[in-house]
Amino acid sequence: MRRKGSCFNATVSDRIFDTLNFALMLIITAVTLYPFLNVLAISLNDSTDTVRGGIHIWPRAFTWANYETIFGYSGLLTGLNISVLRTVAGTLLGLLSASMLAFTLARPDFQGRRFVSVFLALTMYVSGGLIPVYILIRDLGLMNSFWVYIFPGLVSAFNVFVIRSFIDGLPYALQESAKLDGANDFTIYWRVILPLCKPVLATIALFLAVGQWNSWFDTYLYNGSAEHLTTLQFELMKVLQSTTTGNDMRGQFNVTERLRNVSPESVKMAITIVVTLPILVVYPFLQRYFVKGMTLGAVKA
Repeated sequence: MRRKGSCFNATVSDRIFDTLNFALMLIITAVTLYPFLNVLAISLNDSTDTVRGGIHIWPRAFTWANYETIFGYSGLLTGLNISVLRTVAGTLLGLLSASMLAFTLARPDFQGRRFVSVFLALTMYVSGGLIPVYILIRDLGLMNSFWVYIFPGLVSAFNVFVIRSFIDGLPYALQESAKLDGANDFTIYWRVILPLCKPVLATIALFLAVGQWNSWFDTYLYNGSAEHLTTLQFELMKVLQSTTTGNDMRGQFNVTERLRNVSPESVKMAITIVVTLPILVVYPFLQRYFVKGMTLGAVKA
């Protein structure tokens, strides 16, 4: 009888725990999704109606006018192309450079690994500041150039340390076995190490892609006068600024009265959806690697 009672009590406690756990996860999901749904609803709501407030997760007066305002901007297509190009190129080259350096630092026979590691760590805490960086970019001839989006952020100390820690967790016998089979260092890196680093590479790729996609300040500093090198974020920032301050940028729109028919709040929400949607589309493909990559590739003390 005691056994049956204990089993019954255990079953009841398990059900209570599952119910509370489900309720907690449901609350967390609702709290997480509500801000995004609210932004989406405001972006699809009429601007004059939005001023009244009270918009939650469903638009009260549905309209596409806010998105028409954004996509009616003449520089948007060029900015979109450059943003996609810099995101793809910056992510691939950033992964390649960080993984190659991490592979080198993970080798116990590399004599300068301690010096290089300390040097990289210092860059995470010490910075020259905006003006020295600007002067450096100018002296390197990267002003008004596409490569100013790629070269300055090509190597990140944090990314290098994360990938190196992941490689340190792999059996070194794999590299020794490959050497016995006649593989050189590059073959070991390309054919042995990289295929095993998919989780951490996917994690770093997401970091790099989000950083490249959301960046606009470097366009403002270095390519502000080069219209053919503008980015999507920079163009959307100008649209938002024009609706907020009332600057006359109507000549750059297909519909001259479009700016007068929208509010800054509605355009801001529409811009948020436009810049967030591509990352939301990419993230599910990388999510299965994300937790494993961050756990196994965590920076060690």
